[in-house]
Amino acid sequence: MNNYKINSFDHCELYVGNAKQAAHYYKNALGFQPVGYMGLETGNREKVSYVMKQNKVQFVLSSPLVSGTQIGQHIDKHGDGIKDVSFSVDNAENAWKETTARGAKSVSEPKMIEDDKGEAVVATIKTYGDTTHTFVERNNYNGVFLPGYEEMDSNITTNSVGIIHIDHVVGNQPDGIMQPVCDFYEKVFGWHRFWSVDDKDLSTEYSSLRSIVMANENEKIKMPINEPADGLKKSQIQEFVDYYKGAGVQHVALSTKNIIKTVKKLRSNGVEFLPTPTSYYDTLTERVGHLQEDINILAELGILVDSDDNGYMLQIFTKPIQDRPTLFYEIIQRKGSNSFGKGNFKALFESIEREQALRGKLLPND
Repeated sequence: MNNYKINSFDHCELYVGNAKQAAHYYKNALGFQPVGYMGLETGNREKVSYVMKQNKVQFVLSSPLVSGTQIGQHIDKHGDGIKDVSFSVDNAENAWKETTARGAKSVSEPKMIEDDKGEAVVATIKTYGDTTHTFVERNNYNGVFLPGYEEMDSNITTNSVGIIHIDHVVGNQPDGIMQPVCDFYEKVFGWHRFWSVDDKDLSTEYSSLRSIVMANENEKIKMPINEPADGLKKSQIQEFVDYYKGAGVQHVALSTKNIIKTVKKLRSNGVEFLPTPTSYYDTLTERVGHLQEDINILAELGILVDSDDNGYMLQIFTKPIQDRPTLFYEIIQRKGSNSFGKGNFKALFESIEREQALRGKLLPND
């Protein structure tokens, strides 16, 4: 039993080459409202950050202001990507003490930060690769995000696309590292294995993967951990590891209450999605049962469907949102199902393999 409680995902911080341009994309393409800012104008001489929010989802987009910084080194190695996956907790000090006592490596000890809106406590530990987890305690803070951030102009209008909250965050690992990472979450956090598949379940003619979903006690936090499995050619998991230079966050699944409306808005904003062959929909109802949605519309938009004993879910994946084929987003709507799309992995992998072939990266395994 933990001496602290994880309430939810708090935010994800991305290190990016140009935070201002990235914020423009997140606002105009993905429908996020810019709500907070830290930079030269707030007294920070090394780092600029924009806080982007849509309902319960918060992304912090950060860039270095000077050369030779840890942020700049991270971008040089990994490209744009997620550095930190933060958790909202009731007691950050207890969370840090307990996880480090169980073997987690500390990045920063619990620290109280404050401004005229109140105070907050933050602490950070390492997880896989160069990724970190920050514990955020805001029990006595009423500001827009955290102390040190200024509220941005509320007159800036953004058209939400209907994203509600983070469903899960997926981490890709080099081959042979998935099990030790899952052991880390079991030992350090006391999490359990919620769902798993191996290469016997998930494979195409060319590639396959293994995946274990780790979940916290109340199962509000779910983090699938993937690794590549042997195939005739390099899988998209291995391609990520190659371009990211190690383990990292592959994608974040963003939940919506109406995936058709959300995807239509995103497409009209210029967001590109992985294509789905029309043949996928020929036997869809035979595979997943009756659907409330019009299959012709699902086919037109390229939305995938999977089911389990509790219902069904709908999902679609963007193409990578930066030039390196690394980070992308998933849009997901659950209608009872707790599935992670096992029935869709073959279609998803084949779609990604077509993109890999266009990049000249669907290569034989060494």
